[in-house]
This record gives sequence, C-alpha cells and structure tokens, in this order.
Amino acid sequence: MALMTGPMTGRQNGLRRRLRPFLLLLAPALAIAIQVKVPLFSEYFSFLEPPLLVTVYFALKQRDAIQALVMGSAIGLAQDALSSNPLGLFGIVKTLAGYFAASVSLRVDAENPLARFGFSFAFYVLHQILYWMVASSLLGQQISLGVGETLIFGLMNGAVAVPLFQLLDKL
Repeated sequence: MALMTGPMTGRQNGLRRRLRPFLLLLAPALAIAIQVKVPLFSEYFSFLEPPLLVTVYFALKQRDAIQALVMGSAIGLAQDALSSNPLGLFGIVKTLAGYFAASVSLRVDAENPLARFGFSFAFYVLHQILYWMVASSLLGQQISLGVGETLIFGLMNGAVAVPLFQLLDKL
C-alpha cells in the first residue's frame, strides 16, 4: 500500500469523475436485492454483506467523505426499510463505515487487490462492532458480538470484495 501525500494527481481526480451515475444507483440496488433474496435460497451466503461492500467500494473510489456519508446513509436506510431492524440502525452504521473508508482512502492507495481485501475485512469488522454498539447502547438489545464469527465472516467478505471491486471497476 503506497501512502499518498500532497494534493490529488490528475489520475486520482479522473478516478473520481469516471463513476457513471447508473452505477451509483444500480450497484446499491443490486447489492440490497442480493442480501435480501440470496439467503432465502441458501443460508450459506448469509455471511455476505454486499451493501457494505458497495458502500466501501464507492467510498474508496470517490475519496470524498461527504459523498460517502450520503451513499452510506442511503444504502443503510434502504437496507433498514427492507429488514426487520428499526429504521436507521444500518443507516447509522453504513454512514460511519462510508465516512471512515473515504477518510482512509485519502491517505492510502486502495487500488491493489491486497489493499482492497484488507480494507473490506477491516470495514466488515468495524461494521459489526458499530452495529453491536448502536444496537446495544441506543436500542438496548442484548446481542452477542461473536468475535470469532465476525473475523471469519470478515475474511470471507474480503475474499468476495476483491472480484466484486474488479467487476465494478470494469463497469
């Protein structure tokens, strides 16, 4: 991972502008649909968190904290609307994850597959910790964090993120 210093270069600025508007709408919608529908057919994929991966992808790619906040909150609220969770729970968590991912991307180049795996793993773990904190402190829910399960699922989401990010890059 190469540390970035100074202002953004023309190449980095071009990366931010290359994201197509249809991708900004289609990718989150598909990610939420996948998370809602796929576990109905096979519970082996219930570990997968595609809305988070899409949030992290756009935050790392755009390198803009404000856009990452908006994207994270929109994806999280849409996910809340389709789940049995209280409205705003995933909205808060995904907003924070998007913000942190965009903030990190300003300092670290996230274009290589190993970096993308690491970021996806780290942000999955952060997502789960934030979810646990918000659910237990604000809502008073008694849920277990499941550290071992979170780490294993984080590795699995990181493994899924690398080809997913490459696919989104090509689109």
